[in-house]
Amino acid sequence: MIAASEGANETHLQALSRLSTLLMDEDFRQTLLTSDTPEGVLKAVDSKEKEKLAAAEAEEAEQAEKDKQRAAASEASRPYFVAVTGCPTGIAHTYMAADGLKDAAKKLGYDIKVETNGSDGVKNRLTQDDINRADAVIIAADTKIETDRFDGKKLLNAPVTAGIRRPEKLLQEAEKGDLSVHRASGKGSKEEKSQGGGTGIYKHLMSGVSNMLPFVVGGGILIAMSFFFEDPVTGEMGAFGEILSTIGGANAFFFLVPVLAGFIAYSIADRPGFAAGMVGGLMAHTGEAGFLGGIIAGFLAGYLVLGIRKLFGFMPASLEGIKTILVLPLFGIFTTGFIMYFLVVPLAAVQSTLVAWLGGMEAGNAVILGLILGGMMAIDMGGPVNKSAYAFGIAMIDAGNFAPIAAIMAGGMVPPLGIALATTFFKKKFTKEQQDAGKTNYILGASFITEGAIPFAAADPGRVIPAIIAGSATAGALAMFFGNSTPAPHGGLFVIVTGLVENAPLYIVAILAGSLVTMVLLGILKKDIEPSATTDKAA
Repeated sequence: MIAASEGANETHLQALSRLSTLLMDEDFRQTLLTSDTPEGVLKAVDSKEKEKLAAAEAEEAEQAEKDKQRAAASEASRPYFVAVTGCPTGIAHTYMAADGLKDAAKKLGYDIKVETNGSDGVKNRLTQDDINRADAVIIAADTKIETDRFDGKKLLNAPVTAGIRRPEKLLQEAEKGDLSVHRASGKGSKEEKSQGGGTGIYKHLMSGVSNMLPFVVGGGILIAMSFFFEDPVTGEMGAFGEILSTIGGANAFFFLVPVLAGFIAYSIADRPGFAAGMVGGLMAHTGEAGFLGGIIAGFLAGYLVLGIRKLFGFMPASLEGIKTILVLPLFGIFTTGFIMYFLVVPLAAVQSTLVAWLGGMEAGNAVILGLILGGMMAIDMGGPVNKSAYAFGIAMIDAGNFAPIAAIMAGGMVPPLGIALATTFFKKKFTKEQQDAGKTNYILGASFITEGAIPFAAADPGRVIPAIIAGSATAGALAMFFGNSTPAPHGGLFVIVTGLVENAPLYIVAILAGSLVTMVLLGILKKDIEPSATTDKAA
């Protein structure tokens, strides 16, 4: 018999396959043999095929239900965690930590959902159902994360770098369950377990810095661009230049210290601390106490509000709203403002002394400062040491000294650029994957994104970190020696080619020199990759 589905002759093999299966049934064969008309044959085939399909569908449904039950049982037995990652800039560490946790969870056989708090906002936001299901919460962040939603859950706090360097350890510690239960603010509980001493103060400071950065970058570049509109003869600013300078300086930069202080206080005492921190920061700014005054005002406001909250702990829960809206802001602003009223003058004297010392620094001392600042940018590539150097550079911009930030930017550009050069000229030292990643580092380095060096440093810290520190320190020292300066706090190659850096040709020389130092040291320190090594193995 030649058989085919009507109107679709190309499916005749499938039709023959189905018919062959049906013909294995003895009763069906007898039905066909006794049929004496074409209609009888077709009716027998249709009837048997429907019967066969119904049986197959029932079998598939039964198997699917069994698979679903097995999967549900397996899923129920697998630990499930939720995590939140965030870093001060919200560009690289945030997402690298998220990927690290997800990869480690997959390797360990855990389930995890990770929320990222990056520069573009919150992504993959945790729902209340996610939180309710979770066995524990992991926070790998160096900025303020809203934690009231985790009330009643076991919570592990860690720096964002822990999510990159030791995600498996974090997950295993969360799986053990030896964690304190988190309580929302005001409910009273011992603090949730935290990773590493001193991370709290750093986290509060970085919360202020990260929220201040958009004002710094946007305002700083606008100020720098305003210099394009100066009359080269008279030195007078053109009308459009005045507009740029006013927006960037008189307006955007006006908020730097208040925002820094406000978000430090917010990180410590949540929303009730924000107003007190902003007021204290504004007093520091108008009193010319600068960033030092803003940092002190932020911590002062945050801890004062915590103290006031405890002082008024006798108020019943029914008046919690009154305490949050009225009592805490009122007494927080008053006590912070009262203390800052007497601190502003001495802090302003310290600030002016520091600025005068930096401005009058001799060439040798300037080179040493540049060497230190540049090296700090490479020590942890976006971590606490890196951000401390960057915060110092921002403070100096606010004080009118544009040289330190130039050294800092040069030092931050060198690690990815030096590694990129090394992967290009010393291919035998790197795997194929590292060579491909090295190409991306040309762009990251030129954009002043130091974090591009992290995967290489994590794979081979003993050789990579000394090499990049040496290169960054060289670039920072040379930038100070050449007298480079810039009012723009970020931008890398963009601020160089647009003429926003003083002595730009020598600035490029400083960056290239530092990158070459890193490249040569990597070529010397790293061993050749074994031909039989796996593609992801570093020497």
